[in-house]
Amino acid sequence: MNFFEQQERARKNTVKLVFLFGLAIFSLIMTLTIALAALIYFQEPNAASYDLQQQVETSLPLIAGVTLVVFLIVFLGAMFRRVQLSGGGKTVAESLGGRLLNTATQDPQEQRLLNTVEEMALAAGIAVPPVYMLDESSINAFAAGFRPQDAVIGVTRGAVEQLSRDELQGVIAHEFSHILHGDMRLNIRLVAWLYGILLLGFIGRMLLNSLRFRRRSKDDKSLPVILALGIGLLIIGYAGSFFGSIIKAAVSRQREFLADASAVQYTRNPHGIGGALRKLAGYSEGSSLRSAAAEEYSHMFFGQASLSGLSGLFATHPPLKERIARIDPNWKPSPSDASTSTIQDSAKNSANVSNAALTQSGFAGLAPLSTPMPAKQASQDSMEHMGDPDGRHLNYVRELLHQLDDELQQAAHEPFSARALVYGLLLNQQSDIREHQLEKLAETAHPDTFAALQGYQTRLISLDPRLRLPLIELALPALKQLSPSQYQTFKTCMDLLIRADNRISLFEWSLRKILTRHLEPSPSKRSHLRLHDCKEETQRLLWLLAEAGQMQPDQVNAAYHAALKSLNFQEKMTTPERPGLTQLEKDLDKLALLKPLEKPALLNALVICASHDGKITANQAELLRAVADCIDCPLPPLLPNP
Repeated sequence: MNFFEQQERARKNTVKLVFLFGLAIFSLIMTLTIALAALIYFQEPNAASYDLQQQVETSLPLIAGVTLVVFLIVFLGAMFRRVQLSGGGKTVAESLGGRLLNTATQDPQEQRLLNTVEEMALAAGIAVPPVYMLDESSINAFAAGFRPQDAVIGVTRGAVEQLSRDELQGVIAHEFSHILHGDMRLNIRLVAWLYGILLLGFIGRMLLNSLRFRRRSKDDKSLPVILALGIGLLIIGYAGSFFGSIIKAAVSRQREFLADASAVQYTRNPHGIGGALRKLAGYSEGSSLRSAAAEEYSHMFFGQASLSGLSGLFATHPPLKERIARIDPNWKPSPSDASTSTIQDSAKNSANVSNAALTQSGFAGLAPLSTPMPAKQASQDSMEHMGDPDGRHLNYVRELLHQLDDELQQAAHEPFSARALVYGLLLNQQSDIREHQLEKLAETAHPDTFAALQGYQTRLISLDPRLRLPLIELALPALKQLSPSQYQTFKTCMDLLIRADNRISLFEWSLRKILTRHLEPSPSKRSHLRLHDCKEETQRLLWLLAEAGQMQPDQVNAAYHAALKSLNFQEKMTTPERPGLTQLEKDLDKLALLKPLEKPALLNALVICASHDGKITANQAELLRAVADCIDCPLPPLLPNP
């Protein structure tokens, strides 16, 4: 199942989930209203003389009223919790007691964790997420957020201390599967709906507590009704939570199997995720967490985060033995699995297997960065692995980072110097324009940031174009730490540099679009459009991409029409005018509303257009990356020798 099918499946699963929750709530409401109707019926002195029709007519307003009130309570409670979680993964991590790791940390274990997350993010084609450390001795991890733009990775201290690098990478790859396959949004919706149901129980308890302060009277007939309503709401709330937890556990268990399998594919190393699961199976601390919020978010974790008496019924994760057996059918549990010597041997074997697998894949030594890209094959390979990168992409990213200046990499991890890197990448190649940019920047930028720019300026101007986007993506976690006022100054400086020559290049637009998309909160919108609803927007985008790589007008025209032909638009398509970047912003905002299964055709047309002449320029590659990012399609890096 490819990335787009996974996205469509996640969307349908959400609809099914809402239906199941609604059905469970409706069943419980009917039980409550029937109980209330029976109570009122038997309270009447002449109850025996009531006929059935009269009783039904009397009860209907009650049933309708109670049903409406209960549904409103659940809905408003769920929306309230959803608003509380609107901060995305950051809110979840902080409620679990997570500590945001300093991207410039000097701690070797924290550096290893951050490097592992960076490699996986670049290989998958998504922005590097912030990483949180949970001060727990158990082995566990989670990914949380609504979208990749607000996603975070959380890892327990026990996982960092106990797992080898390959095992830690397997766990991180497992969590990236949840990011790429749309599980995160479903997980947060589960939290919100369960909160709404549990709110019924809280209100029922409040009603019962209020009876202690009421004056009792023989003529007060409301007392039994309030008592019945309070008990009913209490029962509905906790019974609903019971059934909701079962639904949550069932949904989560299936997604865990997929994430384990994806981790093997991403790393091409079954001993990584397999070793982590084996070590967890024999680890005395297990995967349980002490945090009070662990139960609410239990379905988001790598391992079972909380235990209950009915662990099989409420288990959000399959048994460890079953998960390990699916990865390694020949595995047999052994008491020595968790011993120190076994852990060390496992780490060595994992490293050897990982290196062997990557060597067999043909990527033991990559071509230099200056080697031209084999355009069509590279871009199609990248699109086929969208949401499903493999060991080749991971190894290519490692080689890419190896060729990136160490000092620039370190600078990307600190907010002051990360801003300086962005400014340096926007400096013009022409010395007179560059001097004008620097004069304006000195007046606006923070003095420390401007001073840092002086040390990186020469290297950034001559930086290989294929290293520009990886460097920006490495800097994103540090840039996310900017305060609102710092970000506004940063954005002002970016715009100042871009407009210094009175024109905006595609690289400048792509860089700014990627940064603002990940650093500014944007509302989530429902994907409902078909590609035929976006013909004009598609035309303008294809024309712009064709012009970005072709020099001759006839080549531009040929690439544009070849791409249009793949879309099977029935009407005759005319050549559009080159869109301005403001128009391009509007076009991409509309294209972002395409249904998941409508996006492959658009991306395929972009690939055909960009690779029509057999090569892909740096401008085209950056524009492709920016467009894919805007429509929530994680595009892995283009491989030099796919």
